[in-house]
Amino acid sequence: MKQPENGLQAVILCSVVLLLTACAAAVPSQPPSATPGVVDAWQAPLPHNGRISDLTQWWQQQGDALLPQLIAAAQEVSPDLAAARVRIAQARATGVAAGAALGPALQATGNVTRESARQVGRAGGQLATVSQAALEASWEIDVFGGRRAERDAAQERLLGTRTQWHAARVSVAAEVAGRYYHWRSCRELLAVAAADDESRRTTAGLTARLVDVGMQAPAAAALANAASAQSAARERQQWAQCESDIKALVVLTAIEETGLRQRLAAQPAVAPDMAALSVAAVPSIPAELLRQRPDIYAAEREVAATAADIDSTRLRRYPRLTLKGSIAAANSRTGNAGNNFTTWSLGPLELSVPLYDGGAHTATVRVAELQYQEAVVAYQAKVRTAVGEVETALLNLDSSTWQGRDAELAVDGYRQSLQASEASYRSGMISLMALHEARRELLTAENELVAWRQQRRQAWLALYRAVGGGWRGADDAVQNDAAEPLHIIKQAGV
Repeated sequence: MKQPENGLQAVILCSVVLLLTACAAAVPSQPPSATPGVVDAWQAPLPHNGRISDLTQWWQQQGDALLPQLIAAAQEVSPDLAAARVRIAQARATGVAAGAALGPALQATGNVTRESARQVGRAGGQLATVSQAALEASWEIDVFGGRRAERDAAQERLLGTRTQWHAARVSVAAEVAGRYYHWRSCRELLAVAAADDESRRTTAGLTARLVDVGMQAPAAAALANAASAQSAARERQQWAQCESDIKALVVLTAIEETGLRQRLAAQPAVAPDMAALSVAAVPSIPAELLRQRPDIYAAEREVAATAADIDSTRLRRYPRLTLKGSIAAANSRTGNAGNNFTTWSLGPLELSVPLYDGGAHTATVRVAELQYQEAVVAYQAKVRTAVGEVETALLNLDSSTWQGRDAELAVDGYRQSLQASEASYRSGMISLMALHEARRELLTAENELVAWRQQRRQAWLALYRAVGGGWRGADDAVQNDAAEPLHIIKQAGV
């Protein structure tokens, strides 16, 4: 009778396993389809292809040899990059833990027992020492894929966390470039202020001589000296601003100030106008370049992670199948006699089935679904924001191009006018006030020209940030389906 009973138990066990396996095929593995807006796959390049060398090459094409060096130095000491590395390590550890849950767990145990055995009615007894060492294994069989869903969610979040490092690199590069170009503009403004101060001091000296010979009233000398003092104050104020920029660069790059000043002093007076970059080199504006933005990539990965969270949460209501086993070696010693033996076991094969939890599991699944919906909305919002940022940057860049031409024409015209006014003043044909007016107009025009150059650089930096960290020309870019990024944006509700 025993053997048929054992056979029946085996049949029942096999039937249970087959039933669970069949049920697994019916478990949904995709999030609810009620919320559109997420692409099935995202094969986006990383900023600068995820390589420091490519980042350096992108900045080198602007024709300024010092800027890539400053960016590289800032990358080495940036706290944002250090924090991003820590977050990546945390996400990687979480992924390792989630993947380890798919396999069996093994642990070693050992114990020593001292005991006494005595027969009833007899005096005394024997002391026995029992020692044992064992290996115990436990494996929760992932029949329905719940553990796999947890592992997938962790992997998606790891991918999203990695993009934070690239986002930090782009941010640091843009911050250093912005401060550096602000210093370059400040230096240009300082040169303008110095030239104006020199011109006004020359005029003050000339006016003093004219007063001495009776060709100008004493009040003219006082006015000329006042204008010269005002220009000197303006020059000192501009110098202080340039010094502030240098201090900021020292903080960003951690380069010793004396060495940094030597490098900065070796640079030409006028910074390159980023002429190597052109709007025409930006492919498929703006949709194609949105594919490399770290924030959009991370948001898409979070959508995939929350979708996997729905699966893992939903599958907790299904039965759990756990297999256990052990192997042990033991020694029992009583007096001078000892006995060694080994034991092993395979089982039990445990099946636990959730029956009732008062609706807690249903609520947990609902929370996971709402988190998925939230991730989708965040993804859509980031795409719309990215489109707006790129288009605004392109608009500002195009506008600055026309402003620059007008500013250069204005400087040339006012410079010629000042030269003529200075000659007329020396010959006594115009008043000192007229000369000051001509000089003021030139000063304003030169400052506007410098401001335009800075505005254009800032427009390029804004575009650099908006597209996620640079771009490649059509000849160098990897050929992709141009309709794909547009399809992404349309799905996101743009």
